[in-house]
Amino acid sequence: MTKFVNPRNLDGQEVPGGEIPKVSLRGLDITYPSQDGTTVKVVRDVSLNVAAGQFVSIVGPSGCGKSTLLRVLAGLLEPASGSVLIDGAPVTQAKDRVGFMFQRDTLLPWASAEENIRVGAELAHTPSERIPERVRSLIGFLRLAGFEKSLPHELSGGMRQRVALGRLLAYDPEIFLMDEPFGALDSQTKSAMGRELLRIWTEHRRSVLFVTHDIEEAVTLSDRVIVLSARPGRIKLDVTIDLERPRDPKVLRKDPRFIETVDKIWSALDLQPI
Repeated sequence: MTKFVNPRNLDGQEVPGGEIPKVSLRGLDITYPSQDGTTVKVVRDVSLNVAAGQFVSIVGPSGCGKSTLLRVLAGLLEPASGSVLIDGAPVTQAKDRVGFMFQRDTLLPWASAEENIRVGAELAHTPSERIPERVRSLIGFLRLAGFEKSLPHELSGGMRQRVALGRLLAYDPEIFLMDEPFGALDSQTKSAMGRELLRIWTEHRRSVLFVTHDIEEAVTLSDRVIVLSARPGRIKLDVTIDLERPRDPKVLRKDPRFIETVDKIWSALDLQPI
């Protein structure tokens, strides 16, 4: 049984009394160069463990380093100090275990839905003879039957995101990094995609780090919600979401525990006045 570890109790070694985390950030500082030649600290001293199969959302004010943390985890950005480990090994040795889904779907505009999904299977080095069945299976699983040959511009926003999810699933990473993947969708489609993601996560049980500005979305989807402070981002709050699964968003909104958790997270946010 996986044991979850308080991120404030890291000692740089194997976690006492628990399994090695799937993802571990240790004393992470991240800086960017500014135009005047100095550096801007974006993230300060962030330590965080994520267990195998755990769904963790990250919320915080704009510019606090949420997306930057995902880029470091994906091996796209080097931290100024600290370490990033996957299964106890440096992220540079484990980038093939990580899949990234952006707010924009980044689909190939000239490729059909099934061809876009196929890209994920090819990147995963799936044997060529198994790829057609893998793509057909995902088309069915994501309820895209009938739209296999459709180009991205012929699909709705929600369907495009399902194709993007299909590409991620075809790649079959052990860790899903999701940077506001539903942020550009209308509220109804966003809610539907949240239910779809929960269905997929329940089926595959991958570790997920999910960046969002939507507090209710974070609480609905997650096992834990991490609240970052204003820049330089540091962990202000690490909330365990003690709500039974499966979760129906319509029912949850009336649950006093849901309302209390949402209020707690709102209270912790550093929101600057406009």
